[in-house]
Amino acid sequence: MKRFLPFLMVVMLLLLATATSAQVVVPPPCSLDAPCRGGVFTDPDWLKLDYQRVNVDIDNQIATTQVEMQFTNIGDALAEGTFIFPLPQGATVSDLTMWVDGQRIESKILEAGEARGIYDEIVRQYRDPALLEYINSSTIQANVFPIAPGDSRRIEITYAQVLEVDNGLIHYVYPMHKAINGQRIIDEMSISVNVTGNDPISTIYSPSHNIAINRAQDTANVFRAGFETNNFQPDADFSLYYGIANENINVNLLTYRESATEDGFFMMLVQPPILLPDDQIIAKDVIVVLDQSGSMSGEKWEQGQEAAAYVLGQLNPQDRFNVILFSTGWRIYAREMMRPDTRGTGADDAIDWINREQAEGGTDINGALLTALDMVGERPTTVLFLTDGLATEGETTITSEILENLKNASKPNVRIFTFGVGNDVDTVLLDSIVRDHRGAGSYVRPSENIEEEVASLYNKISSPVMTDLEIDMGDARVDWMYPAQLPDLFAGEQLTLVGRYRDAVPNNIITLTGQVGGETMTLTFEGLDFRERAGGEPFISQLWATRRIGDLLNSIRLQGENDELVQSVVDLSLRYGVITPYTSFLIEEDDILSQQGRARANDEFMEEAETLAGEFTGAGAVEAADASANMAAAQAPMRAMPTTQAGGLGGPASAPTDGDTELYAPEPSVNPIQTVNGKTFILQGTVWMDTTYEPDTMETEKIEFLSDAYFDLLLEKPEIASFLALGDEVVVLLDGTAYEITVPATE
Repeated sequence: MKRFLPFLMVVMLLLLATATSAQVVVPPPCSLDAPCRGGVFTDPDWLKLDYQRVNVDIDNQIATTQVEMQFTNIGDALAEGTFIFPLPQGATVSDLTMWVDGQRIESKILEAGEARGIYDEIVRQYRDPALLEYINSSTIQANVFPIAPGDSRRIEITYAQVLEVDNGLIHYVYPMHKAINGQRIIDEMSISVNVTGNDPISTIYSPSHNIAINRAQDTANVFRAGFETNNFQPDADFSLYYGIANENINVNLLTYRESATEDGFFMMLVQPPILLPDDQIIAKDVIVVLDQSGSMSGEKWEQGQEAAAYVLGQLNPQDRFNVILFSTGWRIYAREMMRPDTRGTGADDAIDWINREQAEGGTDINGALLTALDMVGERPTTVLFLTDGLATEGETTITSEILENLKNASKPNVRIFTFGVGNDVDTVLLDSIVRDHRGAGSYVRPSENIEEEVASLYNKISSPVMTDLEIDMGDARVDWMYPAQLPDLFAGEQLTLVGRYRDAVPNNIITLTGQVGGETMTLTFEGLDFRERAGGEPFISQLWATRRIGDLLNSIRLQGENDELVQSVVDLSLRYGVITPYTSFLIEEDDILSQQGRARANDEFMEEAETLAGEFTGAGAVEAADASANMAAAQAPMRAMPTTQAGGLGGPASAPTDGDTELYAPEPSVNPIQTVNGKTFILQGTVWMDTTYEPDTMETEKIEFLSDAYFDLLLEKPEIASFLALGDEVVVLLDGTAYEITVPATE
């Protein structure tokens, strides 16, 4: 979209933070009806952010953060102004320095009260509420040299802070929070966190970003977490938790309550030891059931052979194994379970046997799996089942018959893990097997590598620590806990539980019971607090909703649609801002918050649900199975993605000129659903609507944007600032009152 900006100054807001930190470039004052100083026109898209590199060193809870970023002026006018950096709470100011192009920039520390006045003035002058989020923090202020067209400026900032321990977890945050107005894409974004401590480190968890974790081989006291991407648009702070180990199995608890009168949310992290001595690893049986039908011929069969070889090559010395190849009928490697190191009948010989085989014939799923289950003894048994098609031999007509046969033949110590290869698999069958036999499922798309998928899963389950888990939540009354059926614990693999709780329980005692080497072990964890007052970690509510929706979608797929399930998905999607492939109407329906709009949404999703429940094979069915499974096992909340801006998500659009007065300024990318401090807002037209607001039954208290009443409200209820920072038109429900921020009709 073209805009005519002959004399209009647009604020250069580079908001990359939360209420505790951000960075903002504020241009020199300019009248709305006169040329800017020196004829400078300033447009947000003119200032491109080439990279932002964040290196964090945490040594025994002392975090030192070094930030390096580079801005380039890609427009035709100077970009100059004041750089404002609100400090994280508790940051050591004496350790903070700022450099621009090798020159130290004189900066001024503004305490929260002084900064508040500056923020209010900026918000009033430039009519942009995004800065409201930062009104309660101390601030660094410095002048930034003018950036000429085509020139770049590099800024380096270093600050230190002490990280506190809360419920056994240490929490680090690097501010990159969403900023609706002026938010820009970062060409290259990287964050590296290096942690060293005196005590062994257990849990490592990020609810915000998909991090890679590298633990030191020789000590449990050190780890590195990293996040790196290109063409990055910040939509949440980078958040990292890690725990200090004090038991063989460690438990940490985080909670969240929106208000003291509503049920709360909890997240419990169960972390077994990272590594186990060989004599502590539970001996297990592994049965590989590999599809050898003609449809596997070629690359798929070669990858299947490699996947089987990988698993057999990774067996622990005390494990036992067998292999079943199935097509029209099935063949067994050995008559009994074998030790991997047995000469002539061990893992190496089994690999050679598989590699000599060719793919041919039909697909007898029922016979192959029943044969595998007939081999099960008393040990914990893992069945790895890989297939690329529907049952064409043996039991072929009714999926429920195969499931019933497996249920009758199985034992409590069996876990079945499935791999569906390609789009021609029976997703209902595979997902039902996983559900009934406490395993996990994976779908390997035509472009993906089978061996990599199998190896990735097997690495996670190769070293059992405790099986047949049961958990007693003590005095806490909990509901809707996910996963509903607890999986086994494996060395190095963290178990994340989320759920709802009713009453506050201080110093609660939680008991974890399971089987270790055929014997029952009980572990007790004390001092776990289920909070009473509002507060905590808001992301937990959205993570719970993500898993709950994934579970409901799986129920629709496997059991068929019904009104109650459909309405639950719509309600949860709307309340917590979790968008699924089947609920895009949440951002398309203009009056989604009204009873009429909600009814239309339910009707629309019912049509989607009928299709969802009716397809069991094909690309669409595989996509649906994969999506719902990922949601049901999500490790972080699912957030709506921003819409694309002019120029695409690959970077800001160019800024061509037409004559002396016409400037090109593409619309910024806007995420139509935002979650702020536990509240979800949907962009309806130009208004950000709190999803707890009910237009059919509630009246609003109207307050004009930037009026005296507006700033009085901020002083009276400072917690509302982060909600009003969404934009100049907002409806938010707070303490029973619906506040509606409006703009004059003439604007």
